[in-house]
Amino acid sequence: MAPRRPPSKGFALTSSLLTQRIRKASESRGFAQSRLLTHWEEVVGDDIAKIARPVNVSYGRQGFGASLTILTTGSNAPMVEMQKEQIRAKVNAVYGYNAISRVRITQTAPTGFAEGRAVFERAVTPKKAEPTPEIKAAAAHSAGGVKSDDLRVALERLAQNVLTKSQN
Repeated sequence: MAPRRPPSKGFALTSSLLTQRIRKASESRGFAQSRLLTHWEEVVGDDIAKIARPVNVSYGRQGFGASLTILTTGSNAPMVEMQKEQIRAKVNAVYGYNAISRVRITQTAPTGFAEGRAVFERAVTPKKAEPTPEIKAAAAHSAGGVKSDDLRVALERLAQNVLTKSQN
């Protein structure tokens, strides 16, 4: 009886088939490194990955570096625009040399448009912890001398926020 082959060989072959297809699909969009697409969150960080996606890498006629096109929603475009140089540096670190010389920002609606559809998850803001009774008392004491009710409430809220942050 012939020795039995380990079952992992079949999985290795399937993996190599998928790797070739991913490489072919990414190269059709100009991505020489498919890692830029598959590991976008690791490359640019969670904060940028939640609001932007890489779309295309195009090479100019002069050959002086490529342009990376990033898709984002209109409301997030100014934030991504301010971080273009950091994104370019992180992407070039993946390539290992200065492959990307320009980063272009493309805006789209969050839903709709067949090809330009972008689904971006909202960043979940953690709920604020309820201030302890000691913090509430200290905040009330600090704003106690104010006669205007609206101003006193606003100052108490500010004091609670400051005291809660300094406690953490």
